Amino acid sequence: MPPEPATPSPPTPDARGHELIDGYLDHLRVERRLADHTVVSYSRDLQHLAAFAAGLGRPLADLARADLEAFGRDLIAQGLATRSVARATAAVRGFYRYLAITRRIDASPADDLQAPRLWSVLPSSLAADEVDRLLAQPDVATPRGLRDRALIELLYATGLRVSELLSLRVHDINLEAGHLTCTGKGGKQRLVPIGDEAARWVGRYLREARSRLLGRASSPRLFVNARGGAALTRSGFWRILKAYGRTAGIERHLSPHVLRHSFATHLLEHGADLRAIQMMLGHADLSTTQIYTHVLEARLRAVYDRFHPRR
Repeated sequence: MPPEPATPSPPTPDARGHELIDGYLDHLRVERRLADHTVVSYSRDLQHLAAFAAGLGRPLADLARADLEAFGRDLIAQGLATRSVARATAAVRGFYRYLAITRRIDASPADDLQAPRLWSVLPSSLAADEVDRLLAQPDVATPRGLRDRALIELLYATGLRVSELLSLRVHDINLEAGHLTCTGKGGKQRLVPIGDEAARWVGRYLREARSRLLGRASSPRLFVNARGGAALTRSGFWRILKAYGRTAGIERHLSPHVLRHSFATHLLEHGADLRAIQMMLGHADLSTTQIYTHVLEARLRAVYDRFHPRR
């Protein structure tokens, strides 16, 4: 039998690189007198850069302009917000300028380095494991937790706008057929498929929790709160989602819209047709849906940058 390929050795720590980062942070603290929270943010950004360099097998001081541009794309591929990528880019620019001025390197590879402008319009989305952690947070032994699990499952399974989700009525859901009818912008109705997992949780919520939340009240709405059967509000659901995001350890901004973006991005990543995604999202124009192709392109480019030997 042919010998098994050797397991790649882990990246070698760049001790000098970390010393250079520490020197730059001291410079910001002592000489530039930047606020502590700014220094902490820059430290985090540069540690991400050090990890990126280690993944390339390159010392920080040896990174070229193309490497730094690839680092920015890698941050985008990880789902960082535009503002965070812009701050990281500023940290990288300042770091290499400091190294050049103090003659640690001959010249800065980051002169005029800019965060890609295209990404200012890209939606933020969660990774699949973050969605799994989020869905695991509600306590489904309680009526309210069961409602919340059904809410989040249905939002991720359908990509509905939050207003569409919260205005759903009981008779809008057809669990046996596996679809729902929602009313979108301009009063336009559309059919949206429901996955088996979401249908299972919505069915369980209807059987075990909804009547207990309503008490003696009645409501046509699918999702109700425990205060007399009133409909859930957008702000109320946002607070629910944010609280579960914190307990799930999701540090990035989380909102119902982020789950809508996650739905579309994950469908596209797994080969769904863009026109079908357009119909499910209720976009009037395909060009609106095409923004998700940029997310996929960014992630593919980041993989290429990291692994192709002749990039």
